[in-house]
Amino acid sequence: MELFQAKDHYILQQGERALWCSRRDGGLQLRPATDLLLAWNPICLGLVEGVIGKIQLHSDLPWWLILIRQKALVGKLPGDHEVCKVTKIAVLSLSEMEPQDLDLELCKKHHFGINKPEKIIPSPDDSKFLLKTFTHIKSNVSAPNKKKVKESKEKEKLERRLLEELLKMFMDSESFYYSLTYDLTNSVQRQSTGESDPRPLWQKVDDRFFWNKYMIQDLTEIGTPDVDFWIIPIIQGFVQIEELVVNYNESSDDEKSSPETPPQESTCVDDIHPRFLVALISRRSRHRAGMRYKRRGVDKNGNVANYVETEQLIHVHNHTLSFTQTRGSVPVFWSQVGYRYNPRPRLDKSEKETVAYFSAHFEEQLKIYKKQVIINLVDQAGREKIIGDAYLKQVLLFNNSHLTYVSFDFHEHCRGMKFENVQTLTDAIYDIILDMKWCWVDQAGVICKQEGIFRVNCMDCLDRTNVVQAAIARVVMEQQLKKLGVMPPEQPLPVKCNRIYQIMWANNGDSISRQYAGTAALKGDFTRTGERKLAGVMKDGVNSANRYYLNRFKDAYRQAVIDLMQGIPVTEDLYSIFNKEKEHEALHKENQRSHQELISQLLQSYMKLLLPDNEKFHGGWALIDCDPSAQHLPSSVFFNPALSDNREPRIVFCSSSLVKAPDQE
Repeated sequence: MELFQAKDHYILQQGERALWCSRRDGGLQLRPATDLLLAWNPICLGLVEGVIGKIQLHSDLPWWLILIRQKALVGKLPGDHEVCKVTKIAVLSLSEMEPQDLDLELCKKHHFGINKPEKIIPSPDDSKFLLKTFTHIKSNVSAPNKKKVKESKEKEKLERRLLEELLKMFMDSESFYYSLTYDLTNSVQRQSTGESDPRPLWQKVDDRFFWNKYMIQDLTEIGTPDVDFWIIPIIQGFVQIEELVVNYNESSDDEKSSPETPPQESTCVDDIHPRFLVALISRRSRHRAGMRYKRRGVDKNGNVANYVETEQLIHVHNHTLSFTQTRGSVPVFWSQVGYRYNPRPRLDKSEKETVAYFSAHFEEQLKIYKKQVIINLVDQAGREKIIGDAYLKQVLLFNNSHLTYVSFDFHEHCRGMKFENVQTLTDAIYDIILDMKWCWVDQAGVICKQEGIFRVNCMDCLDRTNVVQAAIARVVMEQQLKKLGVMPPEQPLPVKCNRIYQIMWANNGDSISRQYAGTAALKGDFTRTGERKLAGVMKDGVNSANRYYLNRFKDAYRQAVIDLMQGIPVTEDLYSIFNKEKEHEALHKENQRSHQELISQLLQSYMKLLLPDNEKFHGGWALIDCDPSAQHLPSSVFFNPALSDNREPRIVFCSSSLVKAPDQE
């Protein structure tokens, strides 16, 4: 669709339809396309894909219009429904200020042979008048007005910082998805119960996962059929769609290819091997949405933090099979306060005060899913024990026959990087998995339904949770494929299929982790390859450190943007955080300079002490020792490869203390 800029409006137009967005008050209005002739000097800025909605980053400042600037096709779901990922957005201030360069794709109709869209340039008379007016105002600013000007500048700085975070949220994480013809917010099972519903797509969505509901409400409140075209329900989460081939005669060369980058063609040209489509769809709830240390536990509406519904969908011929799981924070009032690396969890309300809100959460869950099997992965000893114990007590007080509680101390069972021991859990609940079944539909209708759901959690509902959900989903998928005759009864999933399947779940874990904690998931190497390696442990250490830094400052802005997207007032003092962040950055740079000078002095001292006069130091590298039992082992090694008298190369070790960072997950 085309985007036009006029004096008082931005105008979106496609075919006979047009949406006018006021640059004075932010109002949205549906008008016929022919009304473009009535606009004041409309200039085509380029093409956009659709409307996400409006957001106001500060109550005293204008609204911003968010548009989909660029999309990427993820794949097609059964029924030829295209699923797209939002890769770039355009943000327009609904005010009279000139827009910055939006870098839009140019419309061939209005920009034939032109590389950049024109900009509206005020006439010389208008420019002189504005300059004269501004000079007059500036010369007459009194002391109280100077204070107002300062406050206004602070608001604008904060708005720019929040706008920067909004752009990062959409464009860096790439976690927003939509389909114009398929309801991504509802599972196959929920959709199968409302197939005859004649309402437009946006009116049938699951309210929990309609992420731009508040931002688009100006349109939803219009209430006429013409508005349906402009409303695109968007989810935050993850979608990946792959076609797999069941081939047990694959060459070893295929098996040796890197699991990080699977082959582009995951299908086989030989038609004798059965094919099936597999899709993974994760929907993150917009209720109690936010960042890790900003949103924990349950709220007074029974919503929990980091609540995600994940659906694994398989399509073979005309048969579609779906299996759904959920994850969500432990539904009690708890938090981790402070800026320590890994703050100690604490309970914020008593057992008696929590009962009503715990009940509200599970009553809604049972209403939607009928049965719940809780898989609690928190440690049964140490700092996490207080949360696990509170959870169990609430389950006993709730006392509902449709609720099953399973506790599995992940770290205890998988100690020493033996993550394959997760099979102990899947073996123990195997009968529950089979009894739960899955949703199965074909052209004639519903063959069977999933009876209940697994609700998996750890402390963050990220790393451990993703490993266990992937293990449960794999058991289900193998049963489904055997039921359909795609896999032999006694055979496991072929190596190539299994590798792509593991990558999909690892990508899912990384995406959800970035949305909640700001980094990729820990333990992702096991989900991705089925093995836990030293490189994965070291990568987890980096991600843990990054999570700490993000929690210290960046999460406050991201949380504010998420709240504003959902129409929730921002309660945190962002001005104070903004100032502290600047102070921290200045101090960090100073510390870095001091640290570098200290290292340089240390190297010079070592070279004087350890190297003879006739030798030269040519270079070195850092050697990191990951043994947690070693507190004072060599952490740096310097290698002298070229000696003047052709003697053997010399290696010098420099000792320093090593500190092992505790692993949150």
